[in-house]
Amino acid sequence: VAFRMIARSAIFTIPTLTLLLGCATPPPPGPPMPTLPTGNLTTPTHPSLGEIERLDPALDQLIAREAVIEQLADGFDWAEGPVWVQSAQGEGFVLFSDIPPNKIYKWSEANGLEDYLQPSGYTGTTLRAGEPGSNGLLLDAQGRLVLCQHGDRRIARLTTPLNAPQPIYQTVIGAYQGKRFNSPNDGCFDRQGNLYFTDPPYGLEKRLSDPAKELSFQGVYLFTQGGELKLLTDKIKFPNGIALSPDEQTLYVAESGPNTKIHAFKVQDDGTIDEGRVFFDPTPLKAAGKKGGCDGLKIDTQGNLFATGPGGVLVLSPEGKHLGTLSTGTRIANVGWGDDGRTLYLTADMYLCRIRTLTKGAGF
Repeated sequence: VAFRMIARSAIFTIPTLTLLLGCATPPPPGPPMPTLPTGNLTTPTHPSLGEIERLDPALDQLIAREAVIEQLADGFDWAEGPVWVQSAQGEGFVLFSDIPPNKIYKWSEANGLEDYLQPSGYTGTTLRAGEPGSNGLLLDAQGRLVLCQHGDRRIARLTTPLNAPQPIYQTVIGAYQGKRFNSPNDGCFDRQGNLYFTDPPYGLEKRLSDPAKELSFQGVYLFTQGGELKLLTDKIKFPNGIALSPDEQTLYVAESGPNTKIHAFKVQDDGTIDEGRVFFDPTPLKAAGKKGGCDGLKIDTQGNLFATGPGGVLVLSPEGKHLGTLSTGTRIANVGWGDDGRTLYLTADMYLCRIRTLTKGAGF
């Protein structure tokens, strides 16, 4: 099973037209409007899965004692890259990749699981094996879907509306110094619209030894709004999940593979990064038999990390202290904030899950 990673979520609105009519007398009350669950949700509406491991009392300020992990859908090959889309009509939905079948699904409370987009990451006609689909999914400042496409080896943008998707894509960036990327994995936007992303080899059929590999390294990049592509580092063998701290002064990059860990880099004024440091080393977790590696990660408004790793989603303080783990009993590829920003969606191998939190995702 390959290790994967998304990026930072934000709320975007699908435009709609609302007409407000004044009236002399108030209309009779209608049925109550649906409300989102509160942070201390105690009655889940879907089957529960796994457990919450509490290692520090500080976790109680982020995850209520009564909270449970809900299983929303299953049957996927390797679910990845959840991103929340807020509809102006009221209820939003989550999109996520299923990489091997080259597909994106949509899930909402009202309609459950629906097919959304296929092909999602490989638009070629030659049959191929491996993991050709999209991985990390993001929304740009205009609310357009941006995809890390494994098979097409590029960052691409969906050119059709989110409420009427067709697999028609425009390349955002696909090469460094004339050489094709390996297989972009995950990304995040800063507030200025600059895109940070990772490029490991997981979408190549033979990975590091694939004859189609054109770059001699796996990079972390910055693609600026002005169209400039900067290689930030080529020192991480398998760069994966990526996210910015709320103040955008720190860039976190997960490294998957045998030397899995989370790196932290100081962001310079020009958007580039320093030499970095190891923010969290999960070696003791792996030594204890915990399955999985560092993959996708997201940040809350307080700077806490919700980072996939050995054993599940590791909740880490801004100082790197391990506060607890959200465990589904499976490897977890990625997470993403949704609803009002207090729900964390989890893509956990064959499952799509969620958990209600007491904190709020950065960007909400």
